Amino acid sequence: MKLELGYIDIKGIRFGTYNAVEDRVLVVNPDTLIEQVLEDPHIKAARFEIASPGEKTRITPVKDVIEPRVKVEGPGGIFPGVISKVDRVGSGKTHVMRGMAVVTAGKIVGFQEGIIDMSGPGADYTPFSKTHNLVLVMEPAEGIHPHEYEKAARLAGLKIAVTVGELARNIAPDETVVYETPTIAETFDAKLRGLPRVGYVMMLQSQGLLHDTYVYGVDAKRTLSTLIRPTELMDGAIVSGNCVSACDKNTTYHHLNNPIIEELLARHGKTLNFVGMIITNETVYLSDKIRSSDWTADMAGFLPFDGAIISQEGFGNPDTDLIMNCTKLEKKGIKTVIVTDEYAGQDGKSQSLADADELANAVVSAGNANETIVLPPMDHIIGTLDYVDTIAGGHDGSLRPDGSIEAEIQVIIGATNELGFNHMSAR
Repeated sequence: MKLELGYIDIKGIRFGTYNAVEDRVLVVNPDTLIEQVLEDPHIKAARFEIASPGEKTRITPVKDVIEPRVKVEGPGGIFPGVISKVDRVGSGKTHVMRGMAVVTAGKIVGFQEGIIDMSGPGADYTPFSKTHNLVLVMEPAEGIHPHEYEKAARLAGLKIAVTVGELARNIAPDETVVYETPTIAETFDAKLRGLPRVGYVMMLQSQGLLHDTYVYGVDAKRTLSTLIRPTELMDGAIVSGNCVSACDKNTTYHHLNNPIIEELLARHGKTLNFVGMIITNETVYLSDKIRSSDWTADMAGFLPFDGAIISQEGFGNPDTDLIMNCTKLEKKGIKTVIVTDEYAGQDGKSQSLADADELANAVVSAGNANETIVLPPMDHIIGTLDYVDTIAGGHDGSLRPDGSIEAEIQVIIGATNELGFNHMSAR
């Protein structure tokens, strides 16, 4: 399967009376876009704001971050099973609006939502301080349940990203990159002999209400471990629908730009043989964890993998899924590397993971989420600061009278992202 991504570099965003891309600047008419959002009766009010790199702007609480894309050629459309029809994606041509994002924010859904600072020390911890952000701020209708609001906010963000992405359909890309994934038969080609057969196991957050990830529109908790082509993610086959801690949340933007996938594809046929990718869920009950990890290990052995990278999302309960996946692959003779972050206490001296095993002896750390930081006051707040003291990583008194925030880096979107989509590590 071959996918060609055409990157259009967006240099800025401004409001206007029409929607277009002019000289690599996105021009949007907020009035027409808001009409799409307010079609959902669960959303009472909404507005758009713009946040650009370097500004003294704080966005909070953030729900999701989405990169606009449009399917130019080939089967399916962006976000299949959610916005587009349920067609298999991951091939053909897709245009990407690189350098910008649609960010959803507003009244809190769950306590595990976070902050994006566009400047200051907090900006160094999130990749979205470097993107030009079109921020959709929403207010839910009275009396609706949190999961109904989460769904409405999630769909609104995805719809806006698709509408904006459509503006890039007829623009010549600044850069084109071709990604090609081999069939299982092709991974046994003579030219690949001697290279280690490496696979990727991606764990999807699916622990329950407000902890969901969607695969072709299906909640991952309703699925078993399965194969997926890496390029399918680049067309939006997997979208975020959860409220896990901001620091290690895989936003939809992260799924579209998974750095583990990009690195494995870049190394395929050179230093390794990228055999395939398995997605598996993170569930609540022990029996479900056993079932999913058994399926993952059997599939990895069937392909077969010589080695595997395993990434997770979240912490605590999912650490058990992570260690189960790791140890079961290791016992089949498959060498594993796990990618995770740590919750080692503010002094860094506590046990980093809620579960452990001596077979988990190759670990890439994305940093300690309990590390503390002081975020200075900002000139402009997009959203609301009402919930800063109660979001994960905050505490009573986190929000200071002068508008500064003292908290753990857990409050920052993407600070310790477990796909390695950040600049943090530990040793």
